[in-house]
Amino acid sequence: MPRPRLRSEKPARAAAPWVRTRLRTAPWAAAFLALLVLVTAYLAAALPRAVDAYETEGLRHDIRTAAARNSVLELTASPPGPELDPAEREAGLAPAVLKEQRDKVRALVPEPLRTDPEQSVQGVRTVKRVNGLDPWLPRPDGLQPEFVLSSPSDLTRHATLREGRLPAGTARAPEAVVTPKTAASLRLKPGSVVHVPSRGIAEPISVTVTGIVEPRGPGSPYWAVEPLLHTPALAARQVGLEVKHYWQAALLVSPTSAPGLLDTTGEPEVFVRLMPTYGHLTGRDTDRLAAALDSAAAGPDLVRMRQVVGPTGALATELDTIVDSYRATRDAIDPVVAVAVFGIGAVAAVVLAMTGGLFVTRRDGELALIRSRGASLTGIGLRLLGETSAVVMPATALAFWLAVATVRAPAADAPATGSAGAAAEAAGAAGIPLLPSLLAASAVALLALLVLPLRAVVRHRRPRLHGGRDDLLTARPSARRTVIELTLLVLAVGAVVSLRLRGTGASGDHLVSAAPVLVGLIAAMLLIRIYPVPLRWLGRPVRRLRGAVGPLALARAGRSSAAGTLPLLALVLALTTAAFGGSVLAGVAEARDRAALVATGADARVDGSVAWTPLPAGLTDAVHGTAGVRDVAPVQIEYGVSLPYAEDAEARPTSAPLVGVEPDSYTRLAERSGTGAFPAGLLASTGKGGPDVAADTQRVLPVIASPAVAERLGDAPQDIVSAAGVFRVKVVAVRSATPALSDTDFLLVNAADLTHPAPTTLLVTGPSNGAALRAVVKARSDALLVSMRTEERAGFVDSPIQSGAERIYLGAIGAGAGFAVVAVLLSLMQSAPERTVLLARLRTMGLTRKQGRRLLGLEAVPQAVLAALGGTLVGWATVPLLAPGIDLFRLAFATAPGMVPLDGAPLRADPWSLLVPALAVVLLTGAAAAGQAWWAGRKGSIKELRAGDAR
Repeated sequence: MPRPRLRSEKPARAAAPWVRTRLRTAPWAAAFLALLVLVTAYLAAALPRAVDAYETEGLRHDIRTAAARNSVLELTASPPGPELDPAEREAGLAPAVLKEQRDKVRALVPEPLRTDPEQSVQGVRTVKRVNGLDPWLPRPDGLQPEFVLSSPSDLTRHATLREGRLPAGTARAPEAVVTPKTAASLRLKPGSVVHVPSRGIAEPISVTVTGIVEPRGPGSPYWAVEPLLHTPALAARQVGLEVKHYWQAALLVSPTSAPGLLDTTGEPEVFVRLMPTYGHLTGRDTDRLAAALDSAAAGPDLVRMRQVVGPTGALATELDTIVDSYRATRDAIDPVVAVAVFGIGAVAAVVLAMTGGLFVTRRDGELALIRSRGASLTGIGLRLLGETSAVVMPATALAFWLAVATVRAPAADAPATGSAGAAAEAAGAAGIPLLPSLLAASAVALLALLVLPLRAVVRHRRPRLHGGRDDLLTARPSARRTVIELTLLVLAVGAVVSLRLRGTGASGDHLVSAAPVLVGLIAAMLLIRIYPVPLRWLGRPVRRLRGAVGPLALARAGRSSAAGTLPLLALVLALTTAAFGGSVLAGVAEARDRAALVATGADARVDGSVAWTPLPAGLTDAVHGTAGVRDVAPVQIEYGVSLPYAEDAEARPTSAPLVGVEPDSYTRLAERSGTGAFPAGLLASTGKGGPDVAADTQRVLPVIASPAVAERLGDAPQDIVSAAGVFRVKVVAVRSATPALSDTDFLLVNAADLTHPAPTTLLVTGPSNGAALRAVVKARSDALLVSMRTEERAGFVDSPIQSGAERIYLGAIGAGAGFAVVAVLLSLMQSAPERTVLLARLRTMGLTRKQGRRLLGLEAVPQAVLAALGGTLVGWATVPLLAPGIDLFRLAFATAPGMVPLDGAPLRADPWSLLVPALAVVLLTGAAAAGQAWWAGRKGSIKELRAGDAR
């Protein structure tokens, strides 16, 4: 028998959890929001990691590719002074003492500097080269050879004995070894005795060569810092009016013989050479690294090092120059990259706001009903916040994990020496910090969490009349909106003015980097304000057309919600970002193409490895017959031709290259390259050329000169004395550049008028692959070099910081395109139910399916066309507006101006980046609307025609 229920007992409440119910009711909407948040949060979290990765790779690349003599840390000090006893002086240079000093100095090197112990060297060497006094030593022009006496430590680890024995010796009887190249060039062998001058005594010092050693890896820092240690050099010296040559070489003295260098005239010094490692460095260490180098070169750390090696210790390195160059490149590239980041960030924020607006619109009736039944705004907001959190938080966490897993820190690479010590140092490389990525992902999550509750609370903060119109044609901007627009306008004007005056180099000024976004934002708001005007203009002629589709589509376009302006804003920002980013990439590519063309002069360049090397006979015809070659311009270049000057001209330049050309082929080349084109008739031959007219030194040849040379020569004919002949020249035209030379100063003359015409260079048009051309040239001579424009251009893209920044821009353009597609789809989805009902009702009145597709397509086109035109015009106006403050030089070349033959890399509008995205937006919108009409036509109309449905 059931127990009777007491009056105080209440029936159990059948509660349905809000979050679970809503997610089960609309699973596809939740999945779409999760996917959008996942992609957006992943991009946001991956961005700082990608920037950190390419900056780290850039720093390591610059140190790794630098010459060893530039990156090495070399500490030098004077040896023990002559005031000490000889025994004390020799004891101060003992190998054990020098090794102890090296170890102490390594320990004093400040962080983040670390050194490779296996490539660290200490010893004694002569700063000044000493003469070899023996008459049997080779003397090419009668001059004595000069030797560097050096006692590097750990020679047995870095060299292999080939002949004789390793040196031992003492200070009184020094012994040394030489490399095979030194032995062959200086006629040395085991047992040879080389005599060098001594200091203070008449008898020279005898250095016995005990063996020949082969370097293990001449490219390793141990040998590369001083190439003379393993490879002798034939040097030149001016003796009177003649240039004479003599040998320079090195004798590798044993460490036990190092005290003997004190008695030479070579001004010996103690050196400690430390090779830094770079595998542990990151881009974040740049400032600390620069500060550590400054301290070691002239700061507290140098004082501590001097306590080890003596008061005369001095640290020399070019590593600070390498770091400064990298930092300048990074500081120049970062603000340009920030422009793309701000652009894509703004588009993503608008798309997230559109998503929230779509959800609020779809659930407007539900929320209004709940509100009418007494629900508070706080309760509604918290429930929506909990509902959104269940979707957004897992998606954000997954996005953050994917960003950390896919964008990793660069491998901790060790130097090419492969030493165990360097590998151990590299193993301590730090990873990428998680905090920036976490903050970026959290910002996306916060925006996605708040946009739905806030929009719902604002929309339902007061009761609204059912069916009230909110059209663009009838909506009047509020005073609050006007104040916001004016504020953004002031910020945009300030950002543009600041960018034009200071450029993107204003470190940390994010308002400057946001200038394109602010300009696009102001343009979008202006387009929203003027949107009703063209609709009214189109309304009159459309009403005169036959059929109801056109007027109805235009009326529908005008009745679009005033709150639905976010798609227009998203599209304008996306198109502006795409136009600006595409113009940046196009400007970089154009600058590299131009620099490569200026460096080579044509598609290919054939010349000698030594200046004034005449080309073999028949080479021009052979090159012209090579596959892919369309034209060949033979050129004769003579450098350093002395220039006379007119009485009223300035004294500089004193010399310039003389370029003999064949006018017809050279003019075609100049026109194709766009560099100093001129009519071929300006250099028409005078008919006075060749050896037969050598005596006629008063003949006047027409020349084309650079501005400085033309100013120096004046208008009157001037005498020219050159190896190509002696004659007079008269300037007939001035050009600022010419294809044959990347220098600014030159003289162009018809080669047929020269006394000794002999082409030295071929400028070839056409070939893209240098293999066939090199084969033809090598068959004629081994002394000629072939330079390809494509290879020269490829050399400009060798820095990870360049390629990384370009990938960021490409990613920003791609992400902007993706968000633009999402914006279009969201815009159509927001009004999809209303359009479906409209089509169902119009079909009952006789509207065909074809007319339905036309109706929806024409309805969506006005806003898409307006966004396309606005985005194109804003992009076209933004580039020249901001171009004076943006220089793409560092992004294009990753080096300082002056290192490549261009003065700058200006930003120019790229037509393809303006037109292609705009046309794609229009086509995509029309296709999406037609697809929606087709899908609606496949379903029945019973559901849409039921009485009582919301209008």
